[in-house]
Amino acid sequence: MSWRWDRPWRRAAAVSALVALIGGAVSLGVGAVLRADERTAAAVQMDRLTATAVAAVRAETRRYVDTLRTTAAAVGAQQTLTAAEYAALTAPLRGMRLAGATSMALVVPATDGEVAQVERTWRDRGATGLTLRPQGVGEHAFTVLVAALDGGTGRTGLDMTQAAAPAAVLAESRRSREVAVSDTYQLLVDRTLPPERRQNSFVLAAPVYQGVGENFLGWLLFGIRGQDFMGGILQSAGAGLTDLRLEADEVTGQVVTVATVHNPAGHRADLERAVAVPVADSTWTLRLTAARRDLPGGRTGLPAAVAGGGVCLTLLLTVLVWVLATGRERAQARVEAATTELIAEQAETGRQATLLQAVLDSISEGVAVAGADGTLLMENPAAHAILGQAAPPAGGADSWQQHFGFYRPDGVTPVPTGEMPLVRALAGENVDQMEMTVRNATHPDGRLISVSARPIDTAGGRRGAVAVFHDITDRKRVETELRAFAGMVAHDLKAPLTLVSAYAELVAEALDDLAGGSGAPTLDQARRGTAKVLHGAGRMQRLINELLDYTAARDATLRVERLSLRALVDEVVTARTDAPGHEPEARPDIFVGPLPDVHADPVLLRQVIDNLVGNAIKYTPPGQAPRIDITAREDEDGGVRVRIADRGIGIPDGEHAAVFDSFHRASNGMAHPGTGLGLAICRRIVERHGGHIDAAPNPGGGTIFSFTLSGAIAHDAEPVPQTPDTVTTS
Repeated sequence: MSWRWDRPWRRAAAVSALVALIGGAVSLGVGAVLRADERTAAAVQMDRLTATAVAAVRAETRRYVDTLRTTAAAVGAQQTLTAAEYAALTAPLRGMRLAGATSMALVVPATDGEVAQVERTWRDRGATGLTLRPQGVGEHAFTVLVAALDGGTGRTGLDMTQAAAPAAVLAESRRSREVAVSDTYQLLVDRTLPPERRQNSFVLAAPVYQGVGENFLGWLLFGIRGQDFMGGILQSAGAGLTDLRLEADEVTGQVVTVATVHNPAGHRADLERAVAVPVADSTWTLRLTAARRDLPGGRTGLPAAVAGGGVCLTLLLTVLVWVLATGRERAQARVEAATTELIAEQAETGRQATLLQAVLDSISEGVAVAGADGTLLMENPAAHAILGQAAPPAGGADSWQQHFGFYRPDGVTPVPTGEMPLVRALAGENVDQMEMTVRNATHPDGRLISVSARPIDTAGGRRGAVAVFHDITDRKRVETELRAFAGMVAHDLKAPLTLVSAYAELVAEALDDLAGGSGAPTLDQARRGTAKVLHGAGRMQRLINELLDYTAARDATLRVERLSLRALVDEVVTARTDAPGHEPEARPDIFVGPLPDVHADPVLLRQVIDNLVGNAIKYTPPGQAPRIDITAREDEDGGVRVRIADRGIGIPDGEHAAVFDSFHRASNGMAHPGTGLGLAICRRIVERHGGHIDAAPNPGGGTIFSFTLSGAIAHDAEPVPQTPDTVTTS
């Protein structure tokens, strides 16, 4: 037998080897690319979980520091602090759900020679039974008032210098005049507990200064158990993670675990993140680990399946090439063409599948596919967002009502299973734009959706169905608003337009009579008619202006900048109090308290304040001078709440929320001109700034309007002036 390369079997072997080499390389390469994509997806998921956990830890530690700083300021504001006043100031802390908090203690300094005098002073201030127990000699720091936050009674008279950690944090807090955090240690109140119940704890300390001269009173010491403090936050933020640890670096250089959460998943952790978290004047470290296979998209069988399938296909093609390549040249060409086409089709199929998945993931319409047994086979992200729930893990159509919460458009009547669009499509029926309400834990207020469904054939010729979901909540709300808008415009413009038309005819007749020689009575009639025409035109102009303001409040571009709320309020107050037409005895009396700087649109914010002040003046009983108080305070979340309180006619019970609806007029029996759009404009502007507005009765008569500007504080509120300039009066 000759070993010539032109022999059929020799050529077949060469071609088969080439096919095997190329197919194997392509299969393994695709598998490697998919595995790299999985690693990237796992890293992205790990970064997202890390960001969520860090945000939760930062928010919680900031809340505790802000609580201590606010309480210290309140304690320092007391001219002579007593035990009763301290109890009243710290009472709200028990309702704030401060996990891990043990107590809030007032600690005062004393030297050896001052111990007896300090003990008498605080006993006189209501701390009956106080006994100071100094440790050693020199400087001491005693707990004289204690507010227990964990159900205990709290211990007074302790010398906090006996423990190194609290002694060091007291010194640092006084030196820096800021909140400071201690090294972790066993709290004095916990040393009587069994060892298995003891935790690594720490204290936050804030200096307390009194009066204009900022005389140092002592410290507020906030005791916190580490695991109780952060355990719940780490548990909720650690879904999908293997281990979370919050660590603190001690002064000695030792790393101590403050709190930890371990979620055993049965897989070895191969991803790790460490992020610095600021706590008062210190920086702690949050360490997170996870197993890539436990993260969404982190590790699947797809790369191995693709590579294995490609190898198997390659082997099959290799055998096929070997068999056919030994035949005639025409068969060889036919096989080569078929192989090329098969590879191209395989690549095209993969591209089409990727494209289809990308389209489904990116469109805003929700798409869901159900199998013949009612099991949801596929649901894109938009469908998940619209329905508020992921597909149920098991169960057919009978479980959809309980899982998703489908109701008729009235939001009350459940949709029977047999009338659901997907169920009807599974029965072979086409469903177009069926409106339903979906209400569940994600959408507690309900969302109005439109659903269209069609029957389809799934794999193997089995019947299935596809549904497309569209959220029409906003569209329906706009349609309702437009109907009310059209009705209101038709009603409110018809009356003045009729008046203008009627009196214009009278003016025309009077002018004809004047042309015929009529005297002064006819001229007076023409003048009265002209005045009525101008009055009606003015009413229509005011209505049109308010409608334009109402539209601008929703559609105008926000131009947010840092501005002085006090300066803006002063402009409105000056314009309102100096406006002509006020009787001397009925001129508005307006009090303006300390106001902070904020970040907001100055034009729209001025409209809110002007509308509220104008309403307060307009809805004051005749003959009574309007009395208005404008104040502001900081909220716990860093925002600002503005209050405008009046002594007017008030709002009837049950209508305090409805007055912010478009075209609503309070049914208090008093006739005042207006369209009912002013407060609706205020609500739109406030909500576009991320805030909330509400109304409540004023205990002394009238109404209190309050609105918030979320996260708008630019710096601390201006200090209260010591002169009468705070009040703007008549």
